[in-house]
Amino acid sequence: MTTGLEIVNQNALQSWKELCGPENATVAKTQAPQSIRASFGTDSVRNAVHCSDTFPNKKAESDLFFSSELGTSAMFSNCTCCVIKPHIVTSGLAGQIIDTILEEGFEISAMQMFNLDKPTAEEFFEIYKGVLPEFSAIIDQMINGPCIVLEVRQENAVKAFRELCGPMDPEIAKNLRPNTLRARFGIDRSRNAVHCTDLPEDGTLETEYWFSI
Repeated sequence: MTTGLEIVNQNALQSWKELCGPENATVAKTQAPQSIRASFGTDSVRNAVHCSDTFPNKKAESDLFFSSELGTSAMFSNCTCCVIKPHIVTSGLAGQIIDTILEEGFEISAMQMFNLDKPTAEEFFEIYKGVLPEFSAIIDQMINGPCIVLEVRQENAVKAFRELCGPMDPEIAKNLRPNTLRARFGIDRSRNAVHCTDLPEDGTLETEYWFSI
């Protein structure tokens, strides 16, 4: 799967090009050893990342990836929903969670960043209203910055992924299942790193909410 990102920064085009390094990863290892292509690339084709080289190309390439006419890669089968919460995204830890998901043998078939408003957050988490005392804190957390939503696929995906996430309370997770995502990255019951689908029949429904509805 290829993932497109819109990078925002002052003088973003030049800064991103410098961070990527020379197009040929072999050259990058010599001329820019700290660059992304030096660290993760193999040659001029498998060079880890593409970056726009001119402002006109930047506009065209952004439109290619982020046009509303571009369909989703979500498959809506054998899937579960993962929402990487804002405290993880703003802390720069989302990549570690994504790496762990892939290392554990799951497929990530769709991924998108969202900035939620309160009505949207309340709609998605409505099932927990009146059930979890932390409901208001969860909503406040979800509108506190960007979140990343993933469609995660595997046989028996909902159950298997819930096991990787661990107990909702990170403190319980640290004691009972210290290798789970919530044990490693969670802070408390509202900032517990990730949301995952609870019920097997809701895996497709939750991914459709983000990637279709």
